Amino acid sequence: MSLEEQIEAYINSQPEPKRSEMQSLHHRILELKPNCKLWFLDGKNSENKVVANPNIGYGLQTINYADGKTKAFYQIGISANTSGISVYIMGFSDKTHLAHTYGNQIGKATVTGYCIKFKTLQEINLEVLEAAIKEGFAIQ
Repeated sequence: MSLEEQIEAYINSQPEPKRSEMQSLHHRILELKPNCKLWFLDGKNSENKVVANPNIGYGLQTINYADGKTKAFYQIGISANTSGISVYIMGFSDKTHLAHTYGNQIGKATVTGYCIKFKTLQEINLEVLEAAIKEGFAIQ
């Protein structure tokens, strides 16, 4: 199965209305960053055990670890969770930036160091979410 087919299958596996919202978010992110590198992480470890929710990633960055190792990873990610959708914005060095900059404006969402979690797109301000995503893509 191709990467695009894996992403489509993952989105289609979600119940409505989450399926439509994930599809809408996927298209919005691709409009913000056309032709970006796509990722699909199935949430399984090397032993094929589920250790996380599957997620779709967009863009490319290099993560630098304290031990000197590096890893290629996505800049923006989306994932379905039990209560809604999570949007991951990776790469901020200041782990309070996302919450301080967007937390009070985004609406009914939980904002942490790198994640914006919400139940439905209708409960958040999409312009604020897009601004956070654009800033995430701009991090080098």
